[in-house]
Amino acid sequence: MKKLEEMLEFNKKFVENKEYDAYITSKEPNKKMVILSCMDTRLTELLPKALNLKNGDVKLIKNAGATISHPFGSAMRSILVAIYEFKADEVLIVGHHCCGMSSINSDKIIEKMNDRGIPKEIVSTLINAGIDIRKWLKGFDSVEESVNESVKIVKTHPLIPKDIKVHGAIMDPVTGKIDLIVNGYEV
Repeated sequence: MKKLEEMLEFNKKFVENKEYDAYITSKEPNKKMVILSCMDTRLTELLPKALNLKNGDVKLIKNAGATISHPFGSAMRSILVAIYEFKADEVLIVGHHCCGMSSINSDKIIEKMNDRGIPKEIVSTLINAGIDIRKWLKGFDSVEESVNESVKIVKTHPLIPKDIKVHGAIMDPVTGKIDLIVNGYEV
């Protein structure tokens, strides 16, 4: 059986057995917070458990590296929607140690694209059109700097109300220990 078929078969039984009852909640986060974290598979269950989060407590956004790579990109849009539509009044950016984005080499990613059938001409066309694909694919050297930069982008964004508290933290992906590096209450 293929992966998707297995998941859909499970889902059918999940719905038939009404297992969803335990997860029913509203669209608005109970704790009025939006969290941006990394898409790392180690954090899927660990992050909510380490922060005592239950279904419905927060709006949780995940992307590669827990980064705001553009002030008008999709991560920032999601944060703004969480604030204005779902009444979030705090933002928490959670990076983690040993993040895969800290070792990403954009040239190697482009090579892998070529190896998977993406013609070199497409990458050249994007570069010639002013799209800095290498910068877009680049990771970061320091998770601390990355979290600080993302906090700064959110905090200084022209569409973020001044009363929104923006925090930054780094998690150990093994133990779940959280180190606060930006306390939005003190800034």
